[in-house]
Amino acid sequence: RLANAVTPLWKLPYQEQLQVKYESQRKILQTLASRLEELGIDAQKPGGLCCPLQPVVPSPIINGYRNKSTFSVNRGPDGNPKTVGLYVGTGRERNIVCVKANHVENIPSKHKQVAQCYEEFICHSPLDSCILFHEGGHWRELVVRTTSCGHTMAIVTFHPQQLGQEALATQKALLREFFTCGPGAVCALTSLYFQESTMTRCSHEQSPYQLLHGAPHIFEELLGLKFRISPDAFFQVNTSGAEVLYQAVGELCQATGDTVILDICCGTGTIGLSLAHRVSKVIGVEVVEKAIEDAVWNAAFNGISNCEFHSGKAEAVLPQLLASWEDARPLVAVLNPSRAGLHYRVVRAIRNCSSIRRLLYISCKPEGEAMRNFLELCCPPDPRKKLAGEPFAPVLAIPFDMFPHTVHCELVLLFTR
Repeated sequence: RLANAVTPLWKLPYQEQLQVKYESQRKILQTLASRLEELGIDAQKPGGLCCPLQPVVPSPIINGYRNKSTFSVNRGPDGNPKTVGLYVGTGRERNIVCVKANHVENIPSKHKQVAQCYEEFICHSPLDSCILFHEGGHWRELVVRTTSCGHTMAIVTFHPQQLGQEALATQKALLREFFTCGPGAVCALTSLYFQESTMTRCSHEQSPYQLLHGAPHIFEELLGLKFRISPDAFFQVNTSGAEVLYQAVGELCQATGDTVILDICCGTGTIGLSLAHRVSKVIGVEVVEKAIEDAVWNAAFNGISNCEFHSGKAEAVLPQLLASWEDARPLVAVLNPSRAGLHYRVVRAIRNCSSIRRLLYISCKPEGEAMRNFLELCCPPDPRKKLAGEPFAPVLAIPFDMFPHTVHCELVLLFTR
């Protein structure tokens, strides 16, 4: 049941998985074409699509490709409240259980090993797991990040409840001892972090990540560059797949020596830095402060001097950046937002900047909020919404299989005007 929930295509041969994903992307482009028609835009191309769709680009690695896994702590099928795994079931049916992920094919063995050790540690702890915040308990999520350089970072989330500083210090010491000198030493962690959190999700600014052991960062190599990764920095979950994706993005940008790349939601700067050698300048914008610190370090470490990075919400940074844009160099926008999509003010700033003639939108959920952004990019000008700029049009779609065994794809949509 867990394999079916987390990796629903796992039983299919890989070529069939790619075909299933191609059909789902085709339906998304048909939906976009229909929605554009409703706006009075003639967008119907052969097959009812809004633009040509290329075959799904396969992932170089099919099993164990994830470089980041998030494990929950909850009751297992046997009733053990300290099971470390992934959820099966629904809240509506009240049949949610936490199942060990040992057999899930997209999670690497190193992640499973750390999860097993964490479960062993909390099972021997006198403190309860935190299943419902208001019912007490302490031990919560585990995040494991690994890199092709052999680095492993573990981040333990802990609800402090009413514990004092001395009691907290004791728990941190026990956790560190377990993973450095005890049974957990087999995991050979590069970094062990601890975060006290009274919320479901907590940023570093809200509650700092506390380094209990090892190095503050892990490092990844991608397209000949070295990248530093902080605990909460975004990095594509499939590293070898990301290399294929970023190479394609570079080609689709049609960047020349005088091009400026606008890298929106840039994370640790991977896309912009991988393109920096072929363009005049890269401008990155990212809301996660630590990711921007990583991006600045990554640029300096790799000897790249034509990149500048801005920390803050894209809807606050970008309108200011583009309102006074007078640079004559061609400007290409690369957008790689989370599933929540982009704020309307970001789209409006891009539309109203006449220097941007070419735009790449990378989406892991194009049927979700990204669809709203696609329509905002392509709709006719609307003075009521202060949308004066000429509309974009979709000209090419390429899906990348960044998530084998799942139904998800990373869709790259090229827009021009």
